[in-house]
Amino acid sequence: MAQHIEIEFKNMLTEDEFSRLAVAFSFDEKDFHEQVNHYFDTSDFQIKEKKSALRTRYKHGEWVLTLKEPAETGLLETEQVLTDEEAKLLMEDHQFPDGTVIDQLKIIGIEASAIHYFGSLTTFRAEKKAENGLIVLDRSRYLYIEDFELEYEAEEAAAGELYFSRLLEMHQIPVRETKNKVRRFYEQKYQE
Repeated sequence: MAQHIEIEFKNMLTEDEFSRLAVAFSFDEKDFHEQVNHYFDTSDFQIKEKKSALRTRYKHGEWVLTLKEPAETGLLETEQVLTDEEAKLLMEDHQFPDGTVIDQLKIIGIEASAIHYFGSLTTFRAEKKAENGLIVLDRSRYLYIEDFELEYEAEEAAAGELYFSRLLEMHQIPVRETKNKVRRFYEQKYQE
């Protein structure tokens, strides 16, 4: 089963803070690559209720289906590569492919036949290796919204939290509540 733990720290940014960090990390326009997240859930949001998220995205020449669930530390990600045809059937006909993701959904009590496609969010992302992790700057567009976010993907939780808080402090960026992308998408779409 393709599973791993993801430890990441996030903070929403203003457009000005985003621009300042892009300069600080020496990112220019060519460093930002488009990725489109396609989100799925049941009509009564069973996946969301489990504080989980299900998405597919086309990245590095292949479709990857990902289920993210809370773990003791970070998030448990279950991933599965899809063919172009499987991705199309999932998004257009709600036909869920067999594999590791459907197996994990069954474990948490969600029937694949109940899953529907809800929409997409486009992110322009730049990444750079940093101290024991990866710095990520995201500019996301969904519905009529554009937002900006800093992420730090760490190898270890305590050291990652310390590094991320120092990074925010060094760039004079206040800590802000930061919901994950799928939650922001749903809240905007359904005005929760």
